[in-house]
Amino acid sequence: MTGVAKARFLRIGPRKVRLVVDMIRGKTANEALSILEFSPRYPSVAVRKLLKSAISNVMNVSEAKKVELDPDTLVIDRVFVDEGPSMKRMSPRAFGRADIIRKRSSHITIILGTK
Repeated sequence: MTGVAKARFLRIGPRKVRLVVDMIRGKTANEALSILEFSPRYPSVAVRKLLKSAISNVMNVSEAKKVELDPDTLVIDRVFVDEGPSMKRMSPRAFGRADIIRKRSSHITIILGTK
């Protein structure tokens, strides 16, 4: 039994999200939730919310198929972060020039499986 949850167009840079995602890759769902709960990094809030959504997706699918599933047996099968579109902003510089500031976004995908 697998479950998928996706968060798209998050206004957090993908490099920052990957640091958090690397901490939970391959762990059980409950262990990953506790890691994310006590992580001081800002993206851990969004990843934790997405992980809870993936867990509830698996539980709802198992109820619909009338299959008994214990949430303690769920494992993070795959989790990855893709880069979303960047907003481009201008920052004025000296002598009439301008620099481009890229405000990056992320797409996060979590796929849960059973042990």
